[in-house]
Amino acid sequence: MLYNPIYNLQELQTYLSDAPLVAFDFETAPDEKYRNEDKAALDAHKSHIVGISFSVAEGSGVYLPIAHRIGQNTEGLTEIWAWLAVFFTGESITKIAHNLAFESRFLYARGIVVQEPCYDTIAAAQLVYKNEKEFRTLGDCGLKTLVPEYFDEQLPSYMDTVGGLHFDELDPQSEKTVRYACADSDYALRLYHLLNGWFDRFLPKHRYVVEKIESPTAVYVGIMRYNGLPLDRALMEEKAKEAEEKLIQLRRDIAFIIGDISIGANASTAAFKKYLFDRLKLPKVKQTAKEQDALDDEALILLKEHCQKERPELVRLFELVQDYRHWGKIKSTYIDGYLRYINSAIDVPPENCTSFKVSNQLVY
Repeated sequence: MLYNPIYNLQELQTYLSDAPLVAFDFETAPDEKYRNEDKAALDAHKSHIVGISFSVAEGSGVYLPIAHRIGQNTEGLTEIWAWLAVFFTGESITKIAHNLAFESRFLYARGIVVQEPCYDTIAAAQLVYKNEKEFRTLGDCGLKTLVPEYFDEQLPSYMDTVGGLHFDELDPQSEKTVRYACADSDYALRLYHLLNGWFDRFLPKHRYVVEKIESPTAVYVGIMRYNGLPLDRALMEEKAKEAEEKLIQLRRDIAFIIGDISIGANASTAAFKKYLFDRLKLPKVKQTAKEQDALDDEALILLKEHCQKERPELVRLFELVQDYRHWGKIKSTYIDGYLRYINSAIDVPPENCTSFKVSNQLVY
């Protein structure tokens, strides 16, 4: 691997030259006030960029140290950031990152919004097959997972690299520091080529989705994570009351059918399962990974479909239970869950926002 530290704008421009594709990655560390706070380095409100790595070719990378506490840092930061603002907003170079939402929020904190063309390899990885039956999930798409699988290489872990320190406490001239920083950019670029090759061969439309939908969306996910979400506390509290009233009524309607059997907060108690499978003799349509009788949303749908054909008198019960779960989810997650985290500074802090999916990209 040809990984090197660089120390000025001229070296950076020489390395990037006229490359049409540039992968990049940030290393971050907590601000002084948050040095002892767990995961503060991941929060752009509590941390700062320590260094940036770039890669324009396989096996190649440079590391631009910006704010290390020891060793040599880059000269002329004001000039470099002015140039980088033009670079990240330019339209002639494809900017590639693995988890672009992370880099996006740190750039936004500096007043920079990444413009297309851009490419998020963590989004792209979720649009390829994990096996013949399923696509990858977000949990399958970290670099530490993908690189050994696709390239038969082991990346150094963060903890092995920092050894209990923050990244800004590492020597930016150390081969270990530079390798850790540059490897992420290098392999993000390699993933770009590998995943696009897969898309072009098997699912060409997925490449379009990544390039034109998922990756630009990732930029704005990062911005939303930085800004948080404005919420009306009084309205949320009103909706919480409405949801609780709805849940009380649904519990009464269900109890009218099944009696005093406890259904709990999610209608999946052992007592309710015993009622369905032992007393009503309904089929056990699904099992959990631990080979227990399942009563998740899919199982409820299957049981309802069975009853529509064989036990029509029970269809109403499953409609009520599905409604009960629906309202329970709304209240616990989207009302009570958000109300717990509202503050006067940024309403709901972004790290506590629950996500849902637009295509495969996680957004609020």
